[in-house]
Amino acid sequence: MNGQDAAFEPVGKDELAWLGTRPVPAAPYHDPDWFELEREAVFRRNWLQIGHVCEVPDRGSFIRREVEVLKASILVTHGKDGVIRAFHNVCTHRGTQLVDACEGKQSTFSCPYHMWTFGLDGGLISAPDFESFHVSKSDCALPGLACEVIGGLIFVHFGTPAMSLRAELGPLAEKLEQMPVGRATTFSEYVYEIDANWKLTFDNFQENYHLRFIHPAAAQPVCSADNPFGYPVSYDFHGAHRAQRIWTNPNMPPPAPIQGEAFRRGGASAMADGLFGAETVKDYLALFPNFFLFGSPVQHFSHMVMPLAHDRSRGVIRLYWVGEDDSASERFAREYVMATARDVHAEDRSVIERGHKGLASGALRHIHFQSQESLCRHMFNEVERMVQAFRAERLEVVR
Repeated sequence: MNGQDAAFEPVGKDELAWLGTRPVPAAPYHDPDWFELEREAVFRRNWLQIGHVCEVPDRGSFIRREVEVLKASILVTHGKDGVIRAFHNVCTHRGTQLVDACEGKQSTFSCPYHMWTFGLDGGLISAPDFESFHVSKSDCALPGLACEVIGGLIFVHFGTPAMSLRAELGPLAEKLEQMPVGRATTFSEYVYEIDANWKLTFDNFQENYHLRFIHPAAAQPVCSADNPFGYPVSYDFHGAHRAQRIWTNPNMPPPAPIQGEAFRRGGASAMADGLFGAETVKDYLALFPNFFLFGSPVQHFSHMVMPLAHDRSRGVIRLYWVGEDDSASERFAREYVMATARDVHAEDRSVIERGHKGLASGALRHIHFQSQESLCRHMFNEVERMVQAFRAERLEVVR
């Protein structure tokens, strides 16, 4: 991606024409049958962001995550050897879920049903009267998942990855590691559930076309006379993943006093933590299928949209911080930045749900993306490609 100039120059239509210009089928945004295909074609076959290393800081730390789209519960553990691993949260005796706690610290996990006990590396340590079973302990380890950490973020893969995530992300992996998330030690989080398809929800957060209409106040830093819709200065595509670089209005009006003070204090803290200076401060990375991260050192947030059903999704928004807020000034700045992000995202909810209701009515056969909604079109193209490939595989098996 190119650097940013004061005068806005939009990315030309011709540069984005390779993505296509056709109307996009509407059914995949509301059809239950298409959603069932996405479960396997998209979510079981791609890396999913599931947590952060600051949640499992010590040997013995663990977190549990529910991945409803795959009807799965997983454990992420920090082993005695320092390695972070991921396992299905199921006892290999009869499938009973091992752990109810969302997080904790312990050296073993024991099934409440028959007390089979497993270590942090997933190995079976003991089982009552195990000699009566016609199997070895090594065959009874917890089923593991491919797990990688990049920029402090933990990713898992429910299938057999064709390549490592680092190789798949290429230069985007380096960007992740330059961002504050790579040094984060804590985070603020809020979770919402929305009556809308996951793609429709995610699309809202990867286009700026709506900013001046839904967020007139928040749009001021990125909208101006020569860029009235706040379009980014550049796009980047790497396989199924994508990115954009945010443009900043050089003549934006001054913020309200309390907002200016909050961001001034937050900026001072970020400066003291050495978070300024990276070239990623205006980068927005959208990692396929359902995660994005914004590089701002003051309001450094991620957003994950997890499908719950064809017509319902859960969003998890986190703001990552380096160090604790050990002063009133820093606490004020963090709370204000968090509240500002939440207020802006709250403005999106009703219009996303209205969009889903309209599409679910079946009134439209197609929807339309303009050139500057290229991230939305790119994501749809990738989902469609994967679903069609999965369909072809199933037909081949039947033959």
